[in-house]
Amino acid sequence: MVKASILILKVAIILVSLGWVSVWLLKPTQLWTRKWKVAEKSASTTVFGYNGLDFAVYTFPLILVAIIGLVYMKLKPDEARNRQGKSSISALSNPLIVNSYVGVLSGTEVLAIILFFLFLAWTFYAHISTDFKKMTPNKSFKLNQWQFKFFRMATRSGLLAEACLALLLLPILRGLTITRLLGIHFEASVRYHIWLGTSMIIFSALHGAGTLFIWGEKKHILDEMWKWQKKGRIYLAGEIAFVTALVIWITSLPQVRRRRFEIFYYTHHLYMVFLVFFLFHTGDRHFYMVFPGVFLFGLDKLLRMIQSRPKTCILSAKVFPGKAVELILPKDPMLKYTPTSIIFMKIPIISKFQWHPFSITSSSRVDDSTMSVIIKCEGWWTNSLYNKVSDQLNSDAKKKQCIPVAIEGPYGPASQNFLRYDSMLLIAGGIGITPFLSILQDIAFIRKSGRSNFPSRVKLIYAVKRCQDLSLLTPVFPLLRDQNSDQLHLNLEVFVTQEAHSNATFRELLTEFTQVRTVNFDSKCSRYAAYGPDSLIWMAAIAASSSILFIVFLTFFNQIYLNPDQKSSEVKKPSTVTDLFLICSFILSITCSISVSLVMRMKRLKKELTPFSSKQGTKHSVEASTGLVEHQIHFTGRPNFQDIFNKYSEDASGSSVGVFVCGSESMKESVASCCMLNSQDLKKRTAQKRKPFFSFHSLNFTL
Repeated sequence: MVKASILILKVAIILVSLGWVSVWLLKPTQLWTRKWKVAEKSASTTVFGYNGLDFAVYTFPLILVAIIGLVYMKLKPDEARNRQGKSSISALSNPLIVNSYVGVLSGTEVLAIILFFLFLAWTFYAHISTDFKKMTPNKSFKLNQWQFKFFRMATRSGLLAEACLALLLLPILRGLTITRLLGIHFEASVRYHIWLGTSMIIFSALHGAGTLFIWGEKKHILDEMWKWQKKGRIYLAGEIAFVTALVIWITSLPQVRRRRFEIFYYTHHLYMVFLVFFLFHTGDRHFYMVFPGVFLFGLDKLLRMIQSRPKTCILSAKVFPGKAVELILPKDPMLKYTPTSIIFMKIPIISKFQWHPFSITSSSRVDDSTMSVIIKCEGWWTNSLYNKVSDQLNSDAKKKQCIPVAIEGPYGPASQNFLRYDSMLLIAGGIGITPFLSILQDIAFIRKSGRSNFPSRVKLIYAVKRCQDLSLLTPVFPLLRDQNSDQLHLNLEVFVTQEAHSNATFRELLTEFTQVRTVNFDSKCSRYAAYGPDSLIWMAAIAASSSILFIVFLTFFNQIYLNPDQKSSEVKKPSTVTDLFLICSFILSITCSISVSLVMRMKRLKKELTPFSSKQGTKHSVEASTGLVEHQIHFTGRPNFQDIFNKYSEDASGSSVGVFVCGSESMKESVASCCMLNSQDLKKRTAQKRKPFFSFHSLNFTL
């Protein structure tokens, strides 16, 4: 019964998604325009008006995909997929393009990019060809032929920006995410958000510059720029929206984001200003095309705000050499997450508004009531945290400080994909080791539980600047020391790039630098642990109820405040009044749904309050080493990944190998290039059955 339900939901997701895509493909055609005018005219006589039709056709399908997707992920068994097959589909996920400018692109990503730009080209061509055939003269400007064509091309460029905006917010959803249905990690989807944002800025600039040029040619530029007419397109609103988007884009460039994160973080919240003025500029009809992402993002944002309340606190911290700290946080025993998951943290005593993502280093299989993150302290926020921990470490043990912390997440992959491989090659640089700590602990638990579906051979390549960075291996030190070679073959190879050769043995170095200092904190400031997001079914219900409430509120406003005789005129041109009704309906609908969610969550938390104490923070311990098997350390040299791949090909012959890399962009590109060279085409792999199949996966430790 469950399998049948899962299949039905899967088919429904595909059909609704195809229907939504079809609307975008048909919208530029004359056939759609004629049919749609008739449909809107008929809908205007109903109680819902044309708004109901636009919402049902343009907006609701994508919301429905999110709702069905949440139910699908809830019913889907929480099991690892079957062993990775050596198929053409698997090959599509491997690197196809490795470039310092665009990064590492898989075959699937390249195909998606090509299809998206073909769609943009089709949209532009379909509209322009129709415009050029009609050649309707502009009475206000009296444009000649070339001016008219140029003006229409500039206008239609705005539609391409609109298409990018329709997808812009979808990749950065966390709870109501659609990308999880496609197996896309949140870290990777941030890159798609950046690409879409950049494309939107480019098309918006072409749209605005072309329009201003024609206004200037006809000496109307000052008259048109400052117009805020009651009906029609509001040009001033479009200019404000573009300037706002440009500020957001400039401050999100790597040069600003990495050096002045606070500027990036705060200016990014100008998206609310941008969306409001974009609505005023385009009108409600065009806004319904981009409204699904806005609707889901607004709902997701409020659900995350509820999830982060009430605050919990830091139980304890470990201070590593090299200014790194591990925070131990309380969690509800029922909260489960997959390895490589991330949490977003806010520490009010450092900043009341800033949220920062960190990879979880613990395993929910191993630690029932705590979870941990390791943070490399390099920026202002992380250095402030390091100082707080250091002050407590050096203070009187009786005067414990309480540090409240708000937590969002965990967010991670829907399934444990790493278990589908026969062997794994983990490659990390510096703090990039953090996602692999949870993977190794999970594998260790599965091994001890007697299950057989885990990678039997794991090789960890760890590149660090100094030997003291070996302290980050503390959480998995017992696994490195005590492994059952009959079941799991774990091999660690460390490359120290900025220190000369040491006379100490690898065992002595590892033992020395895994002796870390621990400090406990007071937990009296909070009685709550981290409970994680609401259930998937509950979030689906919230999304569905919000959609219904939105159309109810919008219908109410239209029926009460709009004179029936004025409705026909409202259908012809967008109006600021109808735009305000849309905004009010959106705010009221999600506020009502979120209020119910908040009340239900607080009741559940009071009922299921899990007491905890600071003793939970001292769960991890480092045992004395009695011997390390086959682990190696190299000095004053970077890893030669091609040699590593060649050797691993011999050791893991005939198996499927999952290659996971987390480190600098140059490291990822080098590993991706090796995967491209070592993954032969299907015919050669058929002839050489003992040749391993390498599947590349990139993880990020910073977003």
